[in-house]
Amino acid sequence: MDRVEQPDARLRRGVHSRTIMPTDVRYLVETDESSGVVRVSGVLDASGIGTVRDALLGRLCDRPGPLVVDVTGLRATDPARWDVFGAVRRAVLDWPAADLLLCDPSGAARDVPAWPTLDGALAALAATPLAAVLTTDLEPVVGAARQARQLVGDGCDRWGVPELIEPGTIAVTEMVNNVVAHARTPMTVRLAPRDSALHVAVRDHSSRLPSFTGFAPLHTAGGRGLLLIDTVSERWGTTPVPDGKVVWCVLRPEDRS
Repeated sequence: MDRVEQPDARLRRGVHSRTIMPTDVRYLVETDESSGVVRVSGVLDASGIGTVRDALLGRLCDRPGPLVVDVTGLRATDPARWDVFGAVRRAVLDWPAADLLLCDPSGAARDVPAWPTLDGALAALAATPLAAVLTTDLEPVVGAARQARQLVGDGCDRWGVPELIEPGTIAVTEMVNNVVAHARTPMTVRLAPRDSALHVAVRDHSSRLPSFTGFAPLHTAGGRGLLLIDTVSERWGTTPVPDGKVVWCVLRPEDRS
């Protein structure tokens, strides 16, 4: 079980001891790799919001599918601190095959599906059909966009939405080429269908965010990649995550009409 620990300001580490007593830890984020459950416990104050957000987004980046967060052992210094869970869910709902569920006996969190017991949350997750998803890891090299286009074509054929091959390949080409040209880091391309739409995302390891300023002047070279994504998609966006970002878009057949 992986842990992210946030020490209280009073914590002192001795040179001869690496032990952190439970009373010295303000909050703890634990990831259970076998079940896909993340447990957040302790006292959540303003200093912990960013750490909790990053831990959840990082987990959702690494593992497709919904995430169950158990907050049974969590207290917040201010009721507004609970909003971090709703903010994370809103940030990932347009990612391919991503969602956030809570085990929250207190009912304090808002805007997130919640159950009073962990068994209830896991049962609800099990009752939801596992979303189809395709993922590939690519290096920032010439030919990466071609591999991403092939993934989109295979997915659209498999999921019975051939009309989305063209806009999907246009969007993913620009996403991947932006990584190759600007981020220059390894990337993960992921796509999944949902409610007749195709959700596409590219995650890289650069904190540099793409900037979209609208139509590029005709006399300029380049600068039209994000415009193409904006043109073919119903919506798109960028989500900063630990060690990088996720650029995503949602495409529907009617967007081409």
